[in-house]
Amino acid sequence: MCSILITTPGHSILYVIYKETILSVITSKRQREYLSNLQIKPCDSILKINNVNYVDILILLGKLAYAIVGLVEYYKSGISMQSHDVLIIGAGLAGMRAALTATEQGVDVAVVSKVHPVRSHSNAAQGGINAALTDRGDDWRDHAYDTIKGSDYLADQDAVEVMCQEAGSEVISMEHMGAIFNRDEEGKLGTRSFGGQREARTFFVADFTGQALLHVLYEQIVKAGVRIYEEWFVVSLITEEGKCCGAVLMEISSGHIEVVRAKTVILAAGGLGRVFEPSTNALICTGDGMGLAYRIGAPLMDMEMVQYHPTTLKGSGALLSEAARGEGAYLLNSEGDRFMLKYAPEFKELASRDVVSRCEQTEINEGRGIDGCVLLDVTHLGEKLIHERLGQIRELGIDFANVDMIKEPVPVRPGMHYIMGGVKADVDGLTPVPGLYAAGEVACVSVHGGNRLGANSLLDTLVFGRRSGLHAAEASKTTTHANLNDSYADEIKNHLESLLSNPKNETFGQLRTDLGETMNKNLAVYRNESGMKEAITKIAEIRERYKKVHVHDKTKTFNTNLMFTIEMGFMIDCAETIAVSALERPESRGAHTREDMPDRDDENWLKHILVTKDNESHKITYKDIVITDWEPQIRQY
Repeated sequence: MCSILITTPGHSILYVIYKETILSVITSKRQREYLSNLQIKPCDSILKINNVNYVDILILLGKLAYAIVGLVEYYKSGISMQSHDVLIIGAGLAGMRAALTATEQGVDVAVVSKVHPVRSHSNAAQGGINAALTDRGDDWRDHAYDTIKGSDYLADQDAVEVMCQEAGSEVISMEHMGAIFNRDEEGKLGTRSFGGQREARTFFVADFTGQALLHVLYEQIVKAGVRIYEEWFVVSLITEEGKCCGAVLMEISSGHIEVVRAKTVILAAGGLGRVFEPSTNALICTGDGMGLAYRIGAPLMDMEMVQYHPTTLKGSGALLSEAARGEGAYLLNSEGDRFMLKYAPEFKELASRDVVSRCEQTEINEGRGIDGCVLLDVTHLGEKLIHERLGQIRELGIDFANVDMIKEPVPVRPGMHYIMGGVKADVDGLTPVPGLYAAGEVACVSVHGGNRLGANSLLDTLVFGRRSGLHAAEASKTTTHANLNDSYADEIKNHLESLLSNPKNETFGQLRTDLGETMNKNLAVYRNESGMKEAITKIAEIRERYKKVHVHDKTKTFNTNLMFTIEMGFMIDCAETIAVSALERPESRGAHTREDMPDRDDENWLKHILVTKDNESHKITYKDIVITDWEPQIRQY
């Protein structure tokens, strides 16, 4: 018999329709195609094309009508308790690598993303991915040393060792999955030089490596059958007895609120770049993951360490990849001097990013800039190389600055790019909150410390995405689902109704602008005590203004105005943790450069700063840095 099984609201609605039966009496091509795509389970046919039982057709139509009514009531009721073994929040490289690995362990995996997965910000990583492959005489220990030195000795060396040891296998795995890396004249995987490294160990796909890897992993998770909540927004995490056991989601298209249970949850929601303005980050990078974790008691670590990239495009702040300097670009001041020869005579333009950004800012501050910028010159590299390896960033220069880098230098300046801090996590992704994991930029595994080496970010996402997926999947096998109820959804609905009911006032847009400008003014390349205190005061004022924020769109369908307003709350939380952490560190180290305290203080501050939410305030604790083989030294490039 053909049947449609209707359940009560609050449960899944399953339609079991036998294709042969239905399609035999459907003449519309579109209807047939639609029905063909429904999930079907075999049953005995009672309708034949030449022997139609019209009574059964009428019964079937009645059941279809009842099903539609049931579906409407289902959505009106507002709660469907979906359950998964592993729930992953974020569908960038870390999230999809975790999803693929967890699925391979035989557990039920779902990924939530507020955008289509290939629109995740991993898409914007241009330059490449680091790995020390032995076939070219490189060694993971050399890669580890460069990483630790680049971190200004704030990275945990045991974590760095794990990342660098597993780097080669990740690169090879991605190639086997279908990533087409550039190759050299001998047919080997090609490499380019990147900042702060003594060897050319950056493997690349022209100047769109992140995009290439993202598409490959998306294909893999689709093939593996991973459930994707596409364009769903995570509003809150759920804890029971101190353990993370699910999340409350909002479907962006309908405003529908849904509780999803999970035995383990992995945060892979990316960074917080848009807390600063301007930023190289996509508009979606609003610190959601860090905010979600912070609100349930997870500590955020190293939040003061915010990386300013040396080469962002004048005006737009768009990223011009370090690949340009890796291929041999020069940095010039207003006098035409290649000033990095003075500041970093050995590494020059390929010193670590924090060093190059400070040098650029110094040139600008001392009057040798050009309209607040310096110049990135690749004209000497030749048209052929630029077309083959730097084509995308050339187009950015043309489109957003009206400058063709083949013909003339491009104006650039330091711009907010990446945060080395994030949710405290170990090398398996475990956070201090049971059941909660973190990987990628949202996490602080402590492999970047005070400054991340270029091309270590993609490596971070893959290595720790895979490790968190593996550990979370195994943990889920010995864990049972929490007994959740509708109250978690009701709480969120009440919160959203409260936001929507605020009277006419300022909207999130002005708050976002004020926050971004405050952070960029006071917590950029150079910092001082008065500026950081000013930032803390301004953030507190913005938080008070946020309580009265007006959401002008009152509808549920694609209410991006509401979603952006919710994001604003996460951004304020992240901004506060950055500012208080920065004020807490009375030294200069890596990206944290204080004009009023210019020296590094290894005796007292070779430690991490952790910020944890404490009711309406916060508390600060410390963690010693792990040192294995490399004692801190003065950095010279």
